[in-house]
Amino acid sequence: MGKTTRKIGRLAKLGALSSKVSGSYLSQKIRSSLQSKEVEERELHNTHLENAERIVDVMVDLKGAAMKVGQSIAVIADSLDLPKEVSSVLSRLNNQATVVPFEKIEEVIRTEFAEQEFPFLSIDPVPLGTASLAQAHAAILHDGTQVVIKVLHEGVEDSVDTDLQALKKILQVGRFWKRSREEIDILFDEIRLRLLEELDYEKELWHLQHFYRVFENVDGIRTPYPYQEYCTKRVLTMQRLLGMPLEAFCEIASDSSKKRAGDLLCTAFHEMAYVQRALHADPHGGNYLFQKNGSIGILDFGCVKRYDKRFISLYSQFGNALVDAKREEFLEVAKKLEIIPAEVSVEVEDALWDLACAAAKVFQQDTFFIGSDHDTLLEDLKRTSKKLLTYSNVRGPRNMIFVHRSLMGIYSMLRKMNHFGQYERIRRTHANLSISIFQGQKEDVSFFIDDEE
Repeated sequence: MGKTTRKIGRLAKLGALSSKVSGSYLSQKIRSSLQSKEVEERELHNTHLENAERIVDVMVDLKGAAMKVGQSIAVIADSLDLPKEVSSVLSRLNNQATVVPFEKIEEVIRTEFAEQEFPFLSIDPVPLGTASLAQAHAAILHDGTQVVIKVLHEGVEDSVDTDLQALKKILQVGRFWKRSREEIDILFDEIRLRLLEELDYEKELWHLQHFYRVFENVDGIRTPYPYQEYCTKRVLTMQRLLGMPLEAFCEIASDSSKKRAGDLLCTAFHEMAYVQRALHADPHGGNYLFQKNGSIGILDFGCVKRYDKRFISLYSQFGNALVDAKREEFLEVAKKLEIIPAEVSVEVEDALWDLACAAAKVFQQDTFFIGSDHDTLLEDLKRTSKKLLTYSNVRGPRNMIFVHRSLMGIYSMLRKMNHFGQYERIRRTHANLSISIFQGQKEDVSFFIDDEE
């Protein structure tokens, strides 16, 4: 099937989906004029649920960019104020990628290496993992080195913009969110940029090379070494890291090993965000491997968010003021970060402060036990965010989208480990370092400064 035919087919399916979604809401709106408030709310709930199921079915069918967009939206559902039933259905996309037959994968690999000696002695036809954009297989080089080959799905790069715009329109038609059009535009533009980056294997190779240098001498943290000579625009070849998935690790690991693994996750996040200013922005259990002693391996550097020194310094000041309960200083930095405008009502400031204080509890105790009876972070964030999201002049700045996505991903993994730690100690150390670097008081040791934005 040619590119044009595939594109027309995708557009037809997305167009049909848009018609069904808009038609269902029009029908529901007409019926609501004759219904009680209670019945209207129940029918709107059911309409949301039916349309969420329709959207997921089409995304799974289309695969590729459409599914990846849905996964990205599911991760940040709370910040979009999506109905609970919609975010719940969308979250199922994380486990819906279908395996591509090995014959197709092998065809792509052989095509990529057609003009040179085929580098692989053998390739395991059973994939190590399948995602919306790529599939990974274990392989062995001619010298016996065990590697992993990551292969980009055929044609996935051709549908990014059409899928993105179509799904954005569908979700807008469905009245799934209450945020301003400008904020939604910024969000989708950020998703687009990260998605295009995940399709750029030359950029991912560069990331792999740099992150390998970052953690090469850090005890307990590993990232795969990339074999540049065996990488192309559609195939990445890298060192095979050994380990087990998060769920298996949590079942068999000792308390001390889980504590070590959690400590290393925190170390890796703070090193990437505050020192390197290059953040692995897709942190979930599937992108990590764990060894029995608590060592961790970090995989998949397709989605990496880069930051400049000014933003990380401001974000550090933002956190310091919050943990120190300096409300006025916190609000001033919030304005510099463009979370709220320079002139804003006290009600908006109160709502932002309440949400921030809910998040700060993790850092305002000497030792915090994640997942304990005292850990009400998720409930508190949901409760306080509802009020804040009613104010259209509150923004989720572009740079903060993936910082908070990463933080919540790390928190989710720590929660499964029942981890406890002195989280403020590590945050404050790195925050103060980033401020000093921005002010020129400390040397910038980032491996990424040769390509800083």
